[in-house]
Amino acid sequence: MAELTSGPMRGGYAPTLVAVAHGTRRPGGPETVRALLERVRRLRPWLNVVEAYAEISEPVLEEAVAGLDGPVVAVPLLLARGYHALVDIPGRLERVHPHAVTARPLGPHALLTATLADHLGPLRSSDAVVLGAAGSSDPAGVADVRTAARLLARRLRRPVPYGFVAAEGPRLAEVVAERRRRGAPRVKVASYLLAPGLFHERMLEAGADAVTPPLGAHDALARLVLRRFDEAWLRHAAAIPAA
Repeated sequence: MAELTSGPMRGGYAPTLVAVAHGTRRPGGPETVRALLERVRRLRPWLNVVEAYAEISEPVLEEAVAGLDGPVVAVPLLLARGYHALVDIPGRLERVHPHAVTARPLGPHALLTATLADHLGPLRSSDAVVLGAAGSSDPAGVADVRTAARLLARRLRRPVPYGFVAAEGPRLAEVVAERRRRGAPRVKVASYLLAPGLFHERMLEAGADAVTPPLGAHDALARLVLRRFDEAWLRHAAAIPAA
């Protein structure tokens, strides 16, 4: 796809990328977000990149966009659709910034699959892999996790079921136990989380032999943030009448 280059865009301003993470009380969460955004800045040093959170952590979204000149593209640092990505973030932006656009959430996407596979490392043919996710009460969010598991299964060429640690649906501990009942000598959980926090701690307690770290500050993830930014802004710019 086309990539935004340096300099003003249509309308006279280069858009600002506001990366909006969920937020957590664990200090490792914001630290991971900042490390990821540093990678984004290195990939596109001319782009203004701003950190923001939907809740708990600071700066909250409204504070982050206050005083920003020109258009804003908010990229939810979320791995699936749900309330924050579809309702909360777009609605709050619309109230506080007249020229804001919200991108789609990061997942599911092949670049996330590549990051998951990289974190899993070498696998034995007998290893079972389970995708561990926070989960969602939104059917669209559940569908996105299901798609992410299917993409990982295709890449690894083995079945990859999924399990949740914070929502209704297949429980991660039960899915891990089921893999053992089927005879897997080793079960690895691929963490479908952006950053460390309570949900990752729950994954560590699900009974697997190994749990990967969250996706974190990975180059593939940084490229995906920019891809979502470009998609949203180019779609918006195409709708602006030419002068």
